[in-house]
Amino acid sequence: MSAPYTGGCACGAVRYEVDAEPLAMVDCQCRQCQRDSGTGHQSHLAFPKASARTQGTASLWESVGDGGTVKINGFCPTCGTTVFMTFRDRDVFAVRAASLDDPSKYKPQIVTWTDAAVAWDRVDPKLPSFARMPPQAG
Repeated sequence: MSAPYTGGCACGAVRYEVDAEPLAMVDCQCRQCQRDSGTGHQSHLAFPKASARTQGTASLWESVGDGGTVKINGFCPTCGTTVFMTFRDRDVFAVRAASLDDPSKYKPQIVTWTDAAVAWDRVDPKLPSFARMPPQAG
């Protein structure tokens, strides 16, 4: 394994460290990710939940993804940055690629929810893409 994946919010009050390699690195174009990011997609790294540790106290809010998945979003109550996401029905801890201390560690592997893509959002056309969420993706 490489060095741990570390990152956090804009002001530094909420931090995480993950001692595992990502299960998946995903550019998601679902409507919920568009709304959450304020742009055409979000970029996530998904890890086994047991490999993640957080510092600071994140505020939590639930959202429902396009496929009905309940997401628990962790954001900083001071600066408002959403830092991580967990799920009711999966043992996954997902972080936003831009929240990484070293964002160059993000190497997108797939694009999901292309059915909801907006024409002006350009993701890598060479990546495998899926109309919705593939069964194995985090």
